[in-house]
Amino acid sequence: MGSALGISEEKLIALLEWENSPLFDDTERLVLEYADSMTVTGREVSDELFARLQAQFDADTIVELTEIVAWENASSKFNRALRIPSQGLWQRTPAPRAIALLLRRSNR
Repeated sequence: MGSALGISEEKLIALLEWENSPLFDDTERLVLEYADSMTVTGREVSDELFARLQAQFDADTIVELTEIVAWENASSKFNRALRIPSQGLWQRTPAPRAIALLLRRSNR
C-alpha cells in the first residue's frame, strides 16, 4: 500500500529503525512515536508527547491520525485472532539486516 502511494521500499524497510533513520523527518518521527505509543502493549501516550502533537497539528488532524492508528491496531488484532492471513498488499523478501532488526525488536 505504501509503495502505491509513492513511499519508497527503502523507507518502508527503514520503519524498523525509524527513530534513527535519516529517511524520516521530525514530523514523521513524531507521528511514528505516537503510533508506537498507541500500539505497543504497556505504553501510553504521555502528556509530553500529546503536547508535542498539539504543537504540530490541529485537533482534527490529531483525531484523524488517532483514528487511523486505532483502526490499524484493531484490524491487526482481529485478523490475528481469526487467523486471517496477510492479503499480500506489499510483499518483499526482507534483507538479512531487516530480519535481524525484526528479531531484535521481538525479543525486547
